[in-house]
Amino acid sequence: MRNRKLRMGMIGGGINAFIGSIHRCAALMDNEIELVCGCFSRNEETSRQSGRSLYLPDNRVYGNYREMIMQEALLPEGERMDFVAIVTPNKDHYEPAVMSLDAGFDVVLDKPMTFSLEEARSLQQKVKETGRLLALTHTYSGYPAVKEAKARIARGDLGKIRRVYVEYIQGWLTDRVELLGNNNAVWRTDPLQSGKAGCIGDIGTHAWHLSEYITGLRVTELCAELKTFATGRQLDDDGAALLHYDNGATGVLIATQIAAGEENNITVRVYGEKGGLEWRQMEPNTLYAKWSDRPTEEIRVGNGFSGLSDVARWNTRTPGGHPEGYIEAFANIYRNFARTLRARAAGETPRKKWLDFPTVDDGLRGMQFIETMVASAHNNDGKWQPWID
Repeated sequence: MRNRKLRMGMIGGGINAFIGSIHRCAALMDNEIELVCGCFSRNEETSRQSGRSLYLPDNRVYGNYREMIMQEALLPEGERMDFVAIVTPNKDHYEPAVMSLDAGFDVVLDKPMTFSLEEARSLQQKVKETGRLLALTHTYSGYPAVKEAKARIARGDLGKIRRVYVEYIQGWLTDRVELLGNNNAVWRTDPLQSGKAGCIGDIGTHAWHLSEYITGLRVTELCAELKTFATGRQLDDDGAALLHYDNGATGVLIATQIAAGEENNITVRVYGEKGGLEWRQMEPNTLYAKWSDRPTEEIRVGNGFSGLSDVARWNTRTPGGHPEGYIEAFANIYRNFARTLRARAAGETPRKKWLDFPTVDDGLRGMQFIETMVASAHNNDGKWQPWID
């Protein structure tokens, strides 16, 4: 692997699929990875058409993922894929991930990690048994400003953390667009494909992960409310929770997809004994540091800026004033995963900054978050729900 690109296979992400093209753009950005094969749809013809549109040879485009994994495993080591990216609806995460790991392939997987908590526990065990890598695409942890916030909190700039606010606000499901053939909405609002949670599983998990990633804390219990505002929709499209963290800090989480007019409005605010930090995803290059005894600081990320942490600089790609956006954050996860994979294949210890990507352990906690939110929301006798292990 040292002198060649890593070879990626893809399951899902075919023609008209939103997230597949994002994964491909991100994976290929650093010239470390190439797409060599795929099963891009449950529909064999759609998979073939998708593969041709990506200029893949017909013999490396498969009709189903089982065929793909088995056939790739039979190829010579110098030809077969090195890892697989799984970008399907939630219900189709577990089986191809387990099969890939058993066949000796590492995995990149969309969140939430699995359809159920039971599957998440099993997948975590499978990763341990096989010794393979699994990266989870909690994209927003890839932004350099988010990494700078994490580094500043870890070194004690804010003192002991007291209060956390995290919001993920969208408006695209204000109406029942799933009835109009919007494929992204169809599976996300279907409990048979998405699982127990809708909005809280889709974007609430991102909000929760950001709160734990940035602060280094863990939620120990929560008090949740889940709502479904669009008449006839089967899963929640709105949710909120009060959070208790393991250091005694408290938090508030809001996730909604029915805030009419909103786009992708993520805001994180963290307050400690000495000050606070604020980051907004729609203004990604700016981190605000707030103090009780001096004016607010505007911290900008960009190549060449002094005072940034090593991890923020490593994950910064552009000069100051050029926004580090969504695909770049995605690409940071792929690059760190790829560097770690190369190091392990060479029998070397990966650098700490390469190991900075979400793993199967984050995926398990994400499924525990969903279970805990759902349990709390349906428990009218005792709203505070301990974290479900």
